[in-house]
Amino acid sequence: MSLKATPLNNAHRALGARMVDFGGWDMPVNYGSQIEEHHAVRTDVGMFDVAHMCVVDIKGANVRSFLRGLVANNIDKLQVSGKALYSCMLTPEGTVIDDLIIYFINEEWFRLVVNAGTAEKDVAWMEKQNAATKAGLTITQRRDGANAMALIAVQGPNARAKVWEVIPQAKEATAEMKPFNVALVPGTAFGEAMVARTGYTGEDGFEIGVAAEQAENLWNALNAAGVKPAGLGARDTLRLEAGMNLYGQDMDETVNPLDAGLAWTIDLVSERDFIGKAALLAKGQNQQFVGLILREKGGVLRAHQKVIAADGATGEITSGTFSPTMQQAIALARVPMGVNVGDTVHVEIRDKKLAATVVKLPFVRNGKILVA
Repeated sequence: MSLKATPLNNAHRALGARMVDFGGWDMPVNYGSQIEEHHAVRTDVGMFDVAHMCVVDIKGANVRSFLRGLVANNIDKLQVSGKALYSCMLTPEGTVIDDLIIYFINEEWFRLVVNAGTAEKDVAWMEKQNAATKAGLTITQRRDGANAMALIAVQGPNARAKVWEVIPQAKEATAEMKPFNVALVPGTAFGEAMVARTGYTGEDGFEIGVAAEQAENLWNALNAAGVKPAGLGARDTLRLEAGMNLYGQDMDETVNPLDAGLAWTIDLVSERDFIGKAALLAKGQNQQFVGLILREKGGVLRAHQKVIAADGATGEITSGTFSPTMQQAIALARVPMGVNVGDTVHVEIRDKKLAATVVKLPFVRNGKILVA
């Protein structure tokens, strides 16, 4: 089966990117040095092709009430146009269909960004709920077809300045914008641009959406302005340092989101009902989501390695890597409830049990190391 390609595929190849199969998409893993790309985002600015992710527009008179029941976070937190919310969409059993960002455009238009590998499943689930609730909404995926949009994430301490250099019309709309907000900016050299101050690296920056046919022009303009292209390798080390979950690795349809460190994205307090709420209330939290720093040489922390607490209870690493910023092996893990920050646990790496320290997430945020 042939791989899917984003509108930036030719641009990646022109830059000499090493391309890999990422969930059925032909994507750049790096452009030479993953480490250099990682450090560029932490200290200056880098950009990522995230056009494999899917923009979904939901429109209609009942969109707010529909989303109240569809997602676990409380959509009524979005009262000002341009505000954004991170949430999960759950199964009736209380496990994670997907994590997503919701942007409030107006009372009859909310825009969602969902993960690449789950997009078709997500849209089918939304359509099923649209029919079941008789909400009468129009649900439009914007990744394929004539109205396709492409997303480029520009991240790092100098990201905003570089974006304003390339899209000067965005400065007025976004100069005072706080994180987790979005603006629609008309009349740019790339047509109307969606400029959102959301990201996945632990650094400041923008995620920019433009019509798919304008994506390569925007990418090349950003590159010419000195924004360093970065691939999936750096994206993974950056998000892991920032303690950010990756769907399919840190949570999926087998995982209770309360066990995956996502309690902050779930509103169990208000009277509002949503799909999966009853199951979550019945199950409660059974594990906790923490960071680990390896304290002994002789191994690298990787997904699915067993974590052994002092009392013999076990957990599991969900994501692991060697941190370029910290120069240490780090991991995200689900561990038993009795484990505390500061505790020593042991990780099974091949035939060894190596000591690791439990730390509070994130490891790194805004260029600063937050754990010792």
